[in-house]
Amino acid sequence: MKDVLIITSYFPPETGAASNRIFHLASGLQQHNFKISVITPLPNYPTGKIFKSYRGKFKDTSVEKGITIHRLWVYASISKNKVVRLFAMLSYSLSLIWYFLFHNIPKIVIVQSPPLIVAFTCCTFLRSKRRKLILNVSDLWPIAGLELGALKKNFSYSLLERIESANYKKADLILGQSEEILKHIKSLYPNKNTILYRNYPDFRSPETSIKTEKATPKIKLVYAGLLGIAQGVLKLCQSLNYEPIEFHIYGAGAEQIKIENYIKMHPELPIVFHGEVSRDMLHQELITYDLGIIPLLNRIYGSVPSKIFEYAKLGLPMLYFGGGEGETIISEHHLGWIAKAGDYEDLNKILRNIDKSSLNTDLKEKIKSTAAIHFDFDKQLNFLVKQI
Repeated sequence: MKDVLIITSYFPPETGAASNRIFHLASGLQQHNFKISVITPLPNYPTGKIFKSYRGKFKDTSVEKGITIHRLWVYASISKNKVVRLFAMLSYSLSLIWYFLFHNIPKIVIVQSPPLIVAFTCCTFLRSKRRKLILNVSDLWPIAGLELGALKKNFSYSLLERIESANYKKADLILGQSEEILKHIKSLYPNKNTILYRNYPDFRSPETSIKTEKATPKIKLVYAGLLGIAQGVLKLCQSLNYEPIEFHIYGAGAEQIKIENYIKMHPELPIVFHGEVSRDMLHQELITYDLGIIPLLNRIYGSVPSKIFEYAKLGLPMLYFGGGEGETIISEHHLGWIAKAGDYEDLNKILRNIDKSSLNTDLKEKIKSTAAIHFDFDKQLNFLVKQI
């Protein structure tokens, strides 16, 4: 039985795509007879505050479903101040170095990137100890930061580019969540061993909802996920034409308070904020909606929202509003509709032209069947296992 260590900045009980992705990877490898341990910060995402049951601890170790989880101290913050955010990342890196110095590290280590500085700490320190390093790249930083407006092309940006390149160079194998990510890595290191490893979900699909409610001509549109700057859900609330729709929102994040205040200030709009719910409960809720929207405020190179694969497995038709590789996936697999990225007039035009009667059980079952064939978590994992 091979020992594998996974180092990540996000892990349950934290919620969100990053946490789910690493949890499924860990549990999937465990089912393939790997002995899995995980290093992660004390839970704090997305609030930026250490979860109540972990406060006052420097380190917490537990065994959950056979996986050993080491939660290390971090200076938790969601501050927009760059110095504070840098210190938060460095604090976790310091905790990792402390852990590496005083503990035995398995020969195979999977490192999540971004954050770049955390990945750099792992790749630099563990490479010197001759570990097999597998870098799991879910987003391209610093490119994504530039496109989001969080970074500018200056000395700091150039430094981050060098860190990014060093991480790729040190890795023995790189897992990329999108074709664009792999293309970028290959442009820097043409001979690097890479695998397309998408964020396919691993859960049992619930039965397609046949719930009958009071008839309404409006489409029940739903957004579920992080309420961050990149997703632009506040802008969506402000820009949607509500004549053909009612809009339901699930999640938490930086824009949550602004969204709640906007709803309070506009009680005439059919917007309902449901807050954050457990993943299992969310799945039961999502299958009752007509259409799921997947927005990005700006097109981000390399980004493919994991909601595409999760909604597909649930059989939820999608309206994609983010550009890039996600458009190709939606189009090729006939998962729903595409609106031009950043064009709210086009978005509203598409919503007006969708016939609610087309959002029926037959369409939802077709989408579920497509997901079962093309977004198979087990098939993808089996291929990865052969490379480890």
